[in-house]
Amino acid sequence: MASTNATTSSNYWDFVFTELADPRTNHWPLISSPVPGLTIIASYLYFVLNFGPKYMANRKPFQMQKTLVVYNFIQVLVSIYLFAEGLDGAWLRHYSWRCQPVDFNDNPAAMRVARGCYIYFLAKISELLDTVFFTLRKKDNQITFLHLYHHTVMPMISWGATKYYPGGHGTFIGVINSFVHIVMYTYYMMAAMGPQYQKYLWWKKYITNLQMVQFGMAFAHSAQLLWTDCGYPRWSVFFTLPNAIFFYMLFNDFYKKSYGSKRSQSTPVTATDNVSTTADVKSVENNNSPKVASKEL
Repeated sequence: MASTNATTSSNYWDFVFTELADPRTNHWPLISSPVPGLTIIASYLYFVLNFGPKYMANRKPFQMQKTLVVYNFIQVLVSIYLFAEGLDGAWLRHYSWRCQPVDFNDNPAAMRVARGCYIYFLAKISELLDTVFFTLRKKDNQITFLHLYHHTVMPMISWGATKYYPGGHGTFIGVINSFVHIVMYTYYMMAAMGPQYQKYLWWKKYITNLQMVQFGMAFAHSAQLLWTDCGYPRWSVFFTLPNAIFFYMLFNDFYKKSYGSKRSQSTPVTATDNVSTTADVKSVENNNSPKVASKEL
């Protein structure tokens, strides 16, 4: 009986994680099995919620100005690459804005999009460092539910997309998300560069506006699958639409609390800022940074 159960479990594992997967991408690092990715996420959560705060409890916050500048600059470059690839390799040349199936062929165009999905997944993994930096700088107030939800969900979503559907309709979300990241990480980079740049960062609240617009666009684009069938899995809307609504509500609530009339004369906060902002002109030195609305979908 035990042998039979083990065989059944093995067959089920192979079916879900091998037979259903896209053979073009399934052998890529971190993609073939969910275990490595889930281990990274579990280790991340353990560090930022348990080990990290305990380790830093009796230590001074790390001063990481140069590290943050370099990190954010790299994220800007990656986001520019993903945005440009998404437009040139798909949405401006080959894809239908109404409904687009996944091209599972090995031709250069299809593989270009698949590689873009994979790099997007790797980018989501790298963004876990946002929270690690918060912890090392003792910015525990920045580690909100919105922040952790985004940083844990996005790697899993992008992993699933890379493994099963690396291309097609769902990549639109990644393209607009990459554009938002260009703006957002540019802001973070400038904020980390020192107090002399604070006067140029008056536009931080518009990042949250841009994020909410993103969710609206993602909802409208995904909703087309409800009445249009092009071969892309229509069941995906049961995840994408509620998720877009949920994120919009979280960011809208954040925006009202941060920039509402009652705070009009006080310092606004931003949702998952990994650097200090206008309110703390000497934020890098004194380690007091206001929040920035966490990333995006």
